[in-house]
Amino acid sequence: MVVVESASDENLVMEDAVIIAILLAIAALVFMWWLLFTLAIYALPLFVGLSAAFWAHSTGASLLAAVLIGFAAGIGTLVLGQLLFATVRRPIIRVTIALLFAVPAAVAGFHAVHGIVGIGSSSAVWRDVLGSVGAVVVGATAWMRLAGSPLATGGHFTQAADRSDQTMATPS
Repeated sequence: MVVVESASDENLVMEDAVIIAILLAIAALVFMWWLLFTLAIYALPLFVGLSAAFWAHSTGASLLAAVLIGFAAGIGTLVLGQLLFATVRRPIIRVTIALLFAVPAAVAGFHAVHGIVGIGSSSAVWRDVLGSVGAVVVGATAWMRLAGSPLATGGHFTQAADRSDQTMATPS
């Protein structure tokens, strides 16, 4: 009697699982990059809020009070920075305000890219080079997001004027 065995379905299931895992890893990486660029402008307010919360807690404030103080300091920093950037017209002061937001974002971008690249690369030179590129890109993104905030653009997210309510005169 001859027994013929067919290919097992276990190999197909493992291949499908590997493909799904790769796709999920790519989706997670894309999500982390999106999150990094979206939250880059909040690096300075986060630092100020955490510093204020730790300071308040170390001076004897309760945990709840320290968290509330941290939130207030972080939100205040963000609102004050955007408000000053929108109202001040002297270029040197606007550049200084933008740098106050962009430099911490650039530092956070360097360390984020350096860490992510460190997962797959063993070369310290490439980690530093790509981390520096990430710092420039994330810092520039934070700068542009601050300049493109609704306060800085007069309540609009884009500089383009909405002319849809104007009628066009037709030549007669």
